[in-house]
Amino acid sequence: MTKSSLSDVMNASGNVVEMLRNSKIGMYVYPVVAPEFTNWRDEQRAWRDSAVLFDQSHHMDEVIVEGPQAAEFLDHVGINSFANFDLNRAKHFVPVTPAGHVVGDMIIFREREDKFILVGRAPTANWVQFQQAIGKWNVRIHRDPRSPSRPDGKAVYRTHYRFQIQGPDAPKIFEKMNGGPVPDIKFFHVDWINVGSKRVQALRHGMAGAPGLEIWGPYADLEYVRSVILQSARDAGVDLHQVGSRAYSTNTLESGWIPSPLPGIYTGDGMMKEYRDWLGADSYEATGAIGGSFVSDNIEDYYVNPFELGYGFYIGWKSDFIGKQALETMKDGRNRKKVTFEWNAEDVVKVIASAFQPGEDHYKWIDFPQPNYASTSADMVMHDGKMVGMSMFNGYSYNERCMLSLGVVDADVQEGDVLTMIWGEPNGGTGKTSTERHKQAEIRVRVSPTPYAREARENYAESWRTKRVG
Repeated sequence: MTKSSLSDVMNASGNVVEMLRNSKIGMYVYPVVAPEFTNWRDEQRAWRDSAVLFDQSHHMDEVIVEGPQAAEFLDHVGINSFANFDLNRAKHFVPVTPAGHVVGDMIIFREREDKFILVGRAPTANWVQFQQAIGKWNVRIHRDPRSPSRPDGKAVYRTHYRFQIQGPDAPKIFEKMNGGPVPDIKFFHVDWINVGSKRVQALRHGMAGAPGLEIWGPYADLEYVRSVILQSARDAGVDLHQVGSRAYSTNTLESGWIPSPLPGIYTGDGMMKEYRDWLGADSYEATGAIGGSFVSDNIEDYYVNPFELGYGFYIGWKSDFIGKQALETMKDGRNRKKVTFEWNAEDVVKVIASAFQPGEDHYKWIDFPQPNYASTSADMVMHDGKMVGMSMFNGYSYNERCMLSLGVVDADVQEGDVLTMIWGEPNGGTGKTSTERHKQAEIRVRVSPTPYAREARENYAESWRTKRVG
């Protein structure tokens, strides 16, 4: 029988955890952008020492919401307060389910009183589109999905290009491409600047813990805008590095954002059952993969709530948003907290060395700079034989010369504690095409600050990256 919805896929599998742990989707791909322009080590180094150009035009969905009730609709769907959401500002938009589980997140821009643009991964885009479909809101939605993971030579078109220029030397580039000093844009505010002959919107942002601007405009202008940025860097004498897809995905390790928690949508009745019936059999939620040493029969053990990810401080409690009642119950509980795990170098080298011993079983390979092998990672973090945390997104930082991962730990775990992460999957691995046969390893991890990069900790405006709990 043909499966047409997520519900169909789940019913056919019989066990949603095993379904996701054995997904055949393959490696998560950052599409279209070249893997490297120079080499990923120098590309990482450049966002700390000089300047980088991120091409963000292809790996994220874009959703445009407009209409007389656009603000009211989004205020209902997300946990954020819209009370101080003026024009030319951006926010980190986070929706949760009625049970309070995080669905995902996007960056939301307010272009007009009645028009918003959301940019990010598919789970939140799906949820926003569903809420519009089942409601009676006077809003219109236009969705531009991310570029194909493997376009195989076919032309790729998007509504907008999106670039980010950042690093300590980025302001020199801004002045050259603007033809003079740029406005003093506050963090997560938007203003207009020049890029050659084009007038573009610019968001004050910084994904890797360094100052920067994110700019966007019609996709047809992409090559012109890129050429102006590159020429402006040359004219300013700045060593600007274009960043390929290999290094790009690691920038969040230094700045502290967990990009891909499992959408908490696989359980629940009522609206949630209707949502699973609405989602397609080829949706992100139906085809995504869970990877890692943590195995539970209860899919909810992989979910997270906003407090655990550091998002609790900007919940708009005066709004009537989906999941409010559940979050009111959770807020005074002993929620886990977000941390950075610094991996022990000797243990990492031991894992890698095992692959150079012919005829012997080896540990799960650690790819560089990004060893994630599933769309959602879940590795057990242990203390005295008890699971006290979960590692959720990992990679190597050339700037810090160490492996790092982001995750959550129990409330009583402290910075500086040395814990043990179980690396690799049990029983030799799962049926994922991205997982070779292997054995598990114990890797010591030190609980460290989030963000890990000093620049991000000290110079970011207070945000979900810098807010610390416990």
